[in-house]
Order: sequence, then structure tokens, then C-alpha cells
Amino acid sequence: MLPEITTAENKSADYVANFFKEHKIGQALRQSNFKKQKGFPCKDLLQFLVMLAFMGKNLWRYLDSDAGSAPFQKDAAHRFLNDCCYNWRRFLLLLNSQIIRTRIVPLTDEKRANVFIIDDSLFSRSRSKAVELLARVWDHVDNRYVRGFRMLTLGWSDGNTFLPLAFSLLSSEKESNRLCGMNDSVDKRTNGYQRRKEAIRKSTNVLLDLLKQAKAYMVPASYLLFDSWFAFPGVIRKILEIKLHTICMLKSLPTVKYEYQGQKLTLNKLYAAVRKKRGRAVGVRCSSS
Repeated sequence: MLPEITTAENKSADYVANFFKEHKIGQALRQSNFKKQKGFPCKDLLQFLVMLAFMGKNLWRYLDSDAGSAPFQKDAAHRFLNDCCYNWRRFLLLLNSQIIRTRIVPLTDEKRANVFIIDDSLFSRSRSKAVELLARVWDHVDNRYVRGFRMLTLGWSDGNTFLPLAFSLLSSEKESNRLCGMNDSVDKRTNGYQRRKEAIRKSTNVLLDLLKQAKAYMVPASYLLFDSWFAFPGVIRKILEIKLHTICMLKSLPTVKYEYQGQKLTLNKLYAAVRKKRGRAVGVRCSSS
């Protein structure tokens, strides 16, 4: 059983409990390899952790306080959150793909364009020294290297709703930029080991894998949105191969040219050629060479 809570918190607790029941969270967890031979069930552990988040409470402080009446100890929560066999990515894809197909898509017009959105953000660990696969990563905001990781996130949107589908915590593909190595004791058959191997791959390759996984779960989308950091012709071609069109900002690179009306032009020259004139709307389709 979950711990007793105050009257002011009943609404949040009931909301979480109804959500878990309605969307069959226990079934999705079992399909994602969340299994325990004994102890507190995975579903109840996750429900308790989500409930605390909605209440704005910190797990560790709650368990240490006199008011904390959870039927498990810190070690149970720690093992649950760090078990390398649990497939969190599959669970997130199962849950959100179900919500998209059964709850959101029926409410929207068939002509509405659904899109994937992918972006990476800095996950700073400036004070860390011994975190596994800690790396020197480039901070686009301050234009300098910092200690930490890059969080690559794939989401879905219909223009009104946004749902996260998958994420990957990236270290660095360059070994010289990695400040700490990989834990060799992790079982190579587990999902945890696969995530560690993924962390040292090239981000554009991880991007393509995340898209293929989302497509495999029948998430409806026709376009992919991202910023200029991923805007390379080779990447855009590979995205087109998995039947997605790309909407992005382009980098002005002298070595990359675009075909327009039989001519191969750099981005600056292409912009000058198709720039809108007074009283005339100009549309253009261009393919990278």
C-alpha cells in the first residue's frame, strides 16, 4: 500500500492512481522488462515516485523525515532507479505512443501535420570528477567546453500538445574528451550496457536510431524539426529514407551547395536568388548535392 497522505494531497494522489490504472502502466512495465522476484512491486514503486513529483516533494528528504511513511527503504528506490536491466526507453515509447494514438489523434483533424522534434541540451556536471563517462562537451550558449553530458531528446507534437518519446544521455565520441571511462562490470547483455555504448556514438547516428524506434511503435508523424546543429545533407537524406521530411535551419557552409533551377548554389546565393520581392510570393524546393 502507498503511504497515508494529507487531505490537500488527495487530489494529486487520485489523479496519479487513475492514470496508472487507465493506461495499464503495470502491463507496460512488464513488457519493458521491469520484473522483481520479491519485495515492493515495480508498479507501486513508480506510482509512489510519480506521486511525490506531483506533490513537489523530494524522495530522499521525505523518507528521512518523520512524516515519511513509505513501506520501503531508500535502497529499494535506489535499486529500482539504477537497475541496468529495466528498459526505460521502451516503457516511455509504449506509454506515449499509446496516448498519442488512442487519446490525441482522434481529437485532431486528419489534415493536421504531426511532427517529431529533436534537440540536445547541456547536462552540466561542473563539480563532478568521477562520474561514469563524464566528458568535456561543448556549451553552445557560452561557447566553451564544460564538464557534463549532452541530453538528446526526441519528442512528438501536433502543434498543441508535446510529448517526450525518448532521450539519450551522450558523452563524447572522442575518447580524448572523456574524463572517465565505462564501468566494465556492467553485464553486456543488459539495456544499461547498450545505453553506455550509445553514449559514445556520434549524435547524428543516435538521432536516426531514435527515429527508427519511434516509427516502429507506430507514432504518427510526417516531419522532423531540429536546429542547424544537425542540418547536414547526409543526415537529411537518411531521414528521408525513413519516410520523414525535414524542417530545419541550415548552416551556411561554402562546401555545401543546393540545386535550384539547374544551378548549384551556396546557401547565401540561394537565399539571394529566391528572396521575396515586393508583391510577389516565391516558393522553392531545393535538394542538397
